[in-house]
Amino acid sequence: MYNRIKKQVHVLLHPQQGNSRWDKIINGFLVTLILLNLVAVMLETEQEVYKRYASFFDAFDRFSVYVFTLEYMLRFWSANHERKYEHWFWGRLKYMFSWESLIDLAAIIPYYLHAIFVFDLRVLRLLRLARLLRIFRLTSYMRSTKMIADVFRNRFNELLLSLILTSSLIIIAACLMYFAEHNAQPDEFKSIPHTLYWSVVTLTTTGYGDMVPHTGIGKLLTGVIMLTGVALFALPAGIITAGFLEESRKHRRHHIIKCPHCGEPIDLHEHDANH
Repeated sequence: MYNRIKKQVHVLLHPQQGNSRWDKIINGFLVTLILLNLVAVMLETEQEVYKRYASFFDAFDRFSVYVFTLEYMLRFWSANHERKYEHWFWGRLKYMFSWESLIDLAAIIPYYLHAIFVFDLRVLRLLRLARLLRIFRLTSYMRSTKMIADVFRNRFNELLLSLILTSSLIIIAACLMYFAEHNAQPDEFKSIPHTLYWSVVTLTTTGYGDMVPHTGIGKLLTGVIMLTGVALFALPAGIITAGFLEESRKHRRHHIIKCPHCGEPIDLHEHDANH
């Protein structure tokens, strides 16, 4: 009985493991509550709105924290239903330091810190702003989160190589522009670390215009660097896109089709043979 209830609670709080009506209702409620919290944080920055509805905002924040605290306690209690957290003590301790658990804690701890300690206004504003971390909890309720994680895990080496190439290009571009423009603009291109800012802005094609080349060689190098940057910065996007296509094909291949009459899984090979 105890283990059955624990399993049901765990599945209800992990929508990727179940597909019942209550899964959808509970997770729909939690997702809506998170989104409403983000709206509340944004509206609170409007001083006139906050002064008029301060009591409502405070009550809504208190209600949200209580719901998220209860959810966290239930997640903590039912965590050892999963094999990787199966030990009743060490498993739960391991879950407590998992990325998912730390995000949940970061979303509710500021409220309790504010309730226990007295902070000045600047720290209080920072703690209230920390509620924006609740947006990261949305990843717990979306099935596609696992696919995104799998893409980055499977394509880690390619993405790492892309990051190394991009970082190398940024450093090389900063060095070249420093030697090309330093004598003409010693105040703007005063050092290679300072020129790294220009390099990043130029390679990402942002171009704020606060640091621009004046010499002919500098302008020539800028054109070459920008063209190279357009090609190189598109590389990670291509890698991630290819990863998503691959994971999407895997997902469709392993998708389980259930019989509409008995609810049992249908063997696709057998289904194709019969038709």
